[in-house]
Amino acid sequence: MPHRSSTPKRLALSLAAVLLLAGCGGDPPPPDDDPDSTDPTSSSESAGQPSPTTPEQGALDGFGPAKSVASDIAVPWGVAFLPDGDALVAERPTGRILRVTSQGEQSEVMTLPDVADLGEGGLLGLAVPTTYVTDGFIYAYYTTEDDNRIVRFMLGGRTEVLVDGIANAEIHNGGRIVFGPDGMLYAGTGDAGNTDNSQDPDSLNGKILRMTPEGGPPEDNPDPDSLVYSLGHRNVQGLAWDDSGAMYGVEFGQNEFDEVNLIEPGGNYGWPLVEGEGDTDGGRFTNPLVTWTTDEASPSGAAVIGQTLYVAALRGQRLWTIPVTGPGQLGEPVAVLEGVYGRLRTVVEAPDGALWLTSSNVSRGEPLDGDDHVYRFPAP
Repeated sequence: MPHRSSTPKRLALSLAAVLLLAGCGGDPPPPDDDPDSTDPTSSSESAGQPSPTTPEQGALDGFGPAKSVASDIAVPWGVAFLPDGDALVAERPTGRILRVTSQGEQSEVMTLPDVADLGEGGLLGLAVPTTYVTDGFIYAYYTTEDDNRIVRFMLGGRTEVLVDGIANAEIHNGGRIVFGPDGMLYAGTGDAGNTDNSQDPDSLNGKILRMTPEGGPPEDNPDPDSLVYSLGHRNVQGLAWDDSGAMYGVEFGQNEFDEVNLIEPGGNYGWPLVEGEGDTDGGRFTNPLVTWTTDEASPSGAAVIGQTLYVAALRGQRLWTIPVTGPGQLGEPVAVLEGVYGRLRTVVEAPDGALWLTSSNVSRGEPLDGDDHVYRFPAP
């Protein structure tokens, strides 16, 4: 059964928060996850950033030269791979799912119904489990007019709603879904512009959720009756695991710091009481492993390939590389591809070891020729 957590009171609070944010300066909040972009005191996204004009072939240590394998896509958000190595790519505003091969063949396979192009919302994360070869299910996280929800479906088939009632807004919808090494489905959600959601254990917003492939809470969740795995998040859009099974969550800060967190079951990561490092409540909150200033990052997708955590940065217009120095331990981040492809949305490892990277310049920023692109860096 779909999980319906929203009460009329909570919906009213969420709506009030969205209207308040939309009213700042008289303009609706712009899309694409600028840190607190509705705050007139926030710095401009383009301030001090490179202004790329052509999609050059970028160099990335450990990989061959990049190739654009798909182009002219409006905000390619989620990327997940089928067993044959082809990628499914989510087009955020339209609800289209594209099939992209490593040779650069691009085709539309279906459009999901009821997807709402709502600010940062739309068709967001995609996930393909290892059980696809036997059951054929694909999973998606998307925005409707009423909520954010997680569904599963077969290509060309009808959707089955697994989780609904995740509050939506023009900002902070989260949206990343990934199957973990334990076979469970994890989802990063945003606070939907209502900071009270993040510390509310009864809200699905501002959380990392963990569920069975059928959408129910696993018995070993912190609360066996709840999908909530961790709380105190602002807007989680990156989830990844290293070889030891340690889990990393990547999220947007507001005006100061973006974060990479080591995610522990039941952990509280502080938002809105803490942004970046610092505990105001006697050890109640977990500090991040890595922080950046918001003009360096606005981090979205994340993937561990080998012994490196890769994080795609939107406002920062770069790919962050962070060495994994031990189980759940990270070294100093190093920026690569600065300004080469503009805003970077999603990074993921393909079954053949290649790194795939999506740009996100059409909805915001300075589009390059053929944007938005999906780039493939082949394994050596």
